[in-house]
Amino acid sequence: MAALVAAMLLPAAALAVTVRLDRTVVQAAAPGRAQCRTTSGAENAAVAAVTSGQRKSLGLKAVQPSARLAQAAARHACDMARRGLMAHHGSTTKGPLQRVKQAGYHPALTAENIAAGPFGLAQVLGVWNQSPGHRHNILLPEIREVGIGQAVAEDGRTVFWAAVYAAPR
Repeated sequence: MAALVAAMLLPAAALAVTVRLDRTVVQAAAPGRAQCRTTSGAENAAVAAVTSGQRKSLGLKAVQPSARLAQAAARHACDMARRGLMAHHGSTTKGPLQRVKQAGYHPALTAENIAAGPFGLAQVLGVWNQSPGHRHNILLPEIREVGIGQAVAEDGRTVFWAAVYAAPR
């Protein structure tokens, strides 16, 4: 059975936060059209390099970029941006495990970091590396691959990010 670990970065200007035992939902932007795009191989490789650097400094194995994980992450970032909601569950999915399986990935372990705000790639990676919950996901010893996705909300300012970390079966 695949395990799931999740963490989220709450934007300072969140419109509303709802916390439940099973999930946290942050209304980070108004719902509407989103600017969704596919993560480039270069962007995904850059994320893998930064993540690997953090891991190697602690004696952990490097991670490789995964196009399938990037696809799952990009779809979730787009879904969050359209809804204006930062959450680990999607509009049609219960969490990252379901999304990575839909992308054709067969995980032994899945973890996800999400964020929403006026963050560029370098900034969101830096903040995740400083956050204990996010860093926990980045440093899971079993993780072997990573994929990242982003989408911009209709307001043109709020960027929704999703990073999926996984170990294949």
